[in-house]
Amino acid sequence: MAQITRGGKEMEIKEIREPALAGSWYPGDPGILSREVKRYLGNAKKEKIEGQIVALVSPHAGYTYSGQVAAQAYKLVEGMDFDSVVVVGPSHRYPFRGASLWAQGGFRTPLGVVPVDAELSKKMMNKWKEIRFIPQAHHQENSLELQIPFLQTVLKPFKLVPIAMEPDWSWETCQYLASAISETVKGKNVLLVASTDLSHFHTYQVAVDLDRIVLNHIERFDVEGLNRDLKSNRAEACGGGPVVTIMLAAKALGANKGQVLKYLNSGDVTGDRSRVVGYAAGVFYKAAGEKEKMKEGKKVGVDLGLNEEEKKTLHHIAKTVIENKVKGKPVPDFKIESLVLKENRGAFVTIHKKGQLRGCIGYIEGHGPLHHTIQEMADAAAFRDPRFSPVKEKELPELEVEISVLTPLQRIKDVNEIQVGTHGIYIKKGWYSGLLLPQVATEYRWDRQTFLEHTCQKAGLPSAAWKEKDTEIYIFSADIF
Repeated sequence: MAQITRGGKEMEIKEIREPALAGSWYPGDPGILSREVKRYLGNAKKEKIEGQIVALVSPHAGYTYSGQVAAQAYKLVEGMDFDSVVVVGPSHRYPFRGASLWAQGGFRTPLGVVPVDAELSKKMMNKWKEIRFIPQAHHQENSLELQIPFLQTVLKPFKLVPIAMEPDWSWETCQYLASAISETVKGKNVLLVASTDLSHFHTYQVAVDLDRIVLNHIERFDVEGLNRDLKSNRAEACGGGPVVTIMLAAKALGANKGQVLKYLNSGDVTGDRSRVVGYAAGVFYKAAGEKEKMKEGKKVGVDLGLNEEEKKTLHHIAKTVIENKVKGKPVPDFKIESLVLKENRGAFVTIHKKGQLRGCIGYIEGHGPLHHTIQEMADAAAFRDPRFSPVKEKELPELEVEISVLTPLQRIKDVNEIQVGTHGIYIKKGWYSGLLLPQVATEYRWDRQTFLEHTCQKAGLPSAAWKEKDTEIYIFSADIF
């Protein structure tokens, strides 16, 4: 049992997670550890962030290798006052499903004991049944422990919410955990931290190329692109799941910008470039004045002549199809009088859950009457999008349906014809093709080149494939409602 002091009051801590790596991965002597952390912080430049910091990304290797990179992240919050810090890291040594939260007691380092925020932890565990306490996931885990001495040094007294995440994570796991985190801490004075290293054991230049993919997604705050590239092995990060989770949670809490603060790999530290590990520091924040800028910006999409009643009818069709199929009921025969809804048009149905993508499928070109297309695509987006599991009945109250009715494709020769906020892009090269809707670029605040690069990636092509002569580029607009 240990006693710690917070705000002048003694607190009794019963379940202490003892340091597993002090004296090996970082100094075990309190004085030496304190001096080393402060030295790293002293060498770090505090970047100017114009907005409210929501989350950090920090590495978790031995301090000799990644301490200076970690310091670049923690320098941003030096002297700040957070009530609690949620740290999410991967479980390297113990396999399990879901997330493991050390929900009471505290974490000890040579600098003292940090109390766990038992109240927040309990609320978080009640949000999702797969958040449990699995002691084996924490006992030897470095991804959480390595963050704490930095937090103890830069912050005023705080409480900890330490979460180890399943090694073989899925997009669905990230979404559920992110929702549990964001819903629990919303409106509270809480900092989020994702713990990760990047690529492992490649030669120097291969590592740099792989890591650049992750860094680009952080800079663009492109969580879906990061998830896609990590799961397809185009990029590497041992804490990929925690980073995706924290990005989702940060976005739900209002963050809208990402920034890479520092990158290097072990080859830069040791001089051995034959087999390196990558490290990065990053931040996600709510940019000052961003909401006002968005309100003043151009409306996404175009008017294709559908009136409000026709739009309501299409929404009713989509929602009825999803709800009836989930509940095992037959889909009714919709009686359509509108000539517009009988037109042959391409369309997409997009499903969001708590602001995050839950499914999106459509036809680029017309395959029959519009109302039939919406019926078919609602079923496909909810139950046949290969990126997600089928929608469950308990999710229905949390789902939002968005419909995009498309104009015909128009091939272009000059990419300067693309108007971000008005046009979607369809790219085709050989057997490969990919499409992104107009609202995607606006949501992520991409410029034209970034939009083209991500459409290439969606097609399974290199990011720069849009520049090649045999790549066909098409634009289209959409009525989005």
